[in-house]
Amino acid sequence: METPLNQKAKQYRNTSMMDLIHKLWFLKRDLVSDDYNQALFRLAEEVPMVIHEYPTGEPCWTWTVPEKWTCHAAYLETLEGQRLIDYADHPLHVVSYSLPFEGVVNRDELFKHLHVHPHWPDAIPYAFNYYQRDWGLCMSQDQRDTLTDEAYRVVIRTTFEPGMLKVGEVIIPGASEETFIFVAHLCHPAMVSDDLSGVVLGVDVARKLLSDHQANRRYTYRYLIVPETIGSLAYLSHNEHLIPKMVGGLFLESLGVDSPHALQQSFAGMELGKNLQPDRCMATAIRYFDPQAFIGPYRSVVKNDEAQFNAPGVRVPMLSISRAWPQQPPSGPFYYGYHSSHDTPEIVSVERLEASRDLVLGLVDAWEKNQYVVNDFKGEVFCSKYGIWVDYRANPEGWQLLFRVMEYCDGEHTVADIAVELDASFQAVWSIIAQLEEKGLVWLSPTPLSTHPRKL
Repeated sequence: METPLNQKAKQYRNTSMMDLIHKLWFLKRDLVSDDYNQALFRLAEEVPMVIHEYPTGEPCWTWTVPEKWTCHAAYLETLEGQRLIDYADHPLHVVSYSLPFEGVVNRDELFKHLHVHPHWPDAIPYAFNYYQRDWGLCMSQDQRDTLTDEAYRVVIRTTFEPGMLKVGEVIIPGASEETFIFVAHLCHPAMVSDDLSGVVLGVDVARKLLSDHQANRRYTYRYLIVPETIGSLAYLSHNEHLIPKMVGGLFLESLGVDSPHALQQSFAGMELGKNLQPDRCMATAIRYFDPQAFIGPYRSVVKNDEAQFNAPGVRVPMLSISRAWPQQPPSGPFYYGYHSSHDTPEIVSVERLEASRDLVLGLVDAWEKNQYVVNDFKGEVFCSKYGIWVDYRANPEGWQLLFRVMEYCDGEHTVADIAVELDASFQAVWSIIAQLEEKGLVWLSPTPLSTHPRKL
C-alpha cells in the first residue's frame, strides 16, 4: 500500500542536514509509532518519496510486522513519591516495546528490569525488546548506584495495537532498470549518529542526484528509509520482482562523528572470494576521498540492514559506509555515545556530514564510470604521437602507472579491476582511461568484450 501523500506534484523544501537533525532527533521514533511516522512524513517534504505501508501481522518471509507501540507514561519513584526517572524527560528511560506494568517492587526485582550502559556510567542506555516481551526501564549507572531503598514504585503505561509499518522510497531513474540501493534506518528514538545522520545524509544525496539533470546515469538508484531489519525485510519480501535488478547497494550509518570512514564489504563480494564489482569499485574509490578510511570484511564493522540484502535468497552485494576506528574491539562501543543518551547533535558536525555526503556522491560517480575498458589499439601505444607521454625521469610513478594501465585495457578488466590489480585509486586509473578514451584509443563497455586473439 502507498500513502497518497506523495502521489501529487509538490514543492520540496531544501532543509540542511543539520537542521533536519535538530528537528527530528528527539522524536520517539520506535519501529511502528506515531513519531516514526511524523519523522518520515517530514522527510517526504524534502524529496519525492513514496511511502509503502505494511500492516501489523503481515508476513515478511520468516518475520511478521509488529504492532504499533505507544508509551503514554513511564516513571520510577520512591514510595514517598519522589520521581527518579521519567519518560517525559527522555524517551530512553523506558525499554522500546516494553510491556505495561504498574506496581511496587523490591530493589532486587527492580534491578532485573533496570538497564544501564556498559561503557558510560553517566549515560541512559538505549534498550529494546521488540519480540521477546518484558517490561523495563533505563537509567544511568551513576543513578542506579544511588538506589538504596528496599522498594520502589514502577509505572509503565504502554499500549500495543494494530498499525502500519512504513518504508520511504526515493527513486532516481537512470537509463537502465539495473538498480543500486541506498538504505538507512530511522527507528532509534532520541539519537542522532545511529542513525539519523545516515538518514539525512541519504536525503541530501538523493536531492543532489535528482537535481543533476545533465548526469545521464546508467543506473537507477533507490533510497530506502526503513525501521531497522523489519523494514528492509518488508520491502524486499513485497518487491521480490525488483531483486534480480539490484546490482549493488550501500547502507548509510553514523556519518557525522569524529572518526575516519569505514567501508564494510558485502558478503558475496569478498567473503567468498568473488570480488564483485561493487566491492572493487567502492574499495578503490574511497581511498581517494579519505586516505584514513579503512576497509573491513562483511559483519566486521557494523551489522545492520545490509545483512538483509546480503542474505540467502536475496544476495544483493550491499556494502556499508560509516565512521569508525579500525582498532575498536568487537565488544566495545561503535563510537562515543553509541546506543545512549550521549548520542546527541553535539557529537556530529556539519563539516563531517558534508564530507561524508561528498564521499558517497564520489562513490556513485565511480560506480557510474566503472565499465570494461576495450582497446582500440594493438601493441604498445606510441604515446608521444597522442600527446600522452609521461617523462619517466620527471615522474617515474606516473610513467609506470600509464603503461601498466594500458596493459590491462583488453576488454576483460573494468576500471575497478585495473585499480585493484595495480593497487591504485579508482580515480588515478580513471584519469588515464579518460585520456585514452578521448584519444580514441579505448572505449567502454558494460559487458566484457575480450580482444585476446585466441578468445575471439
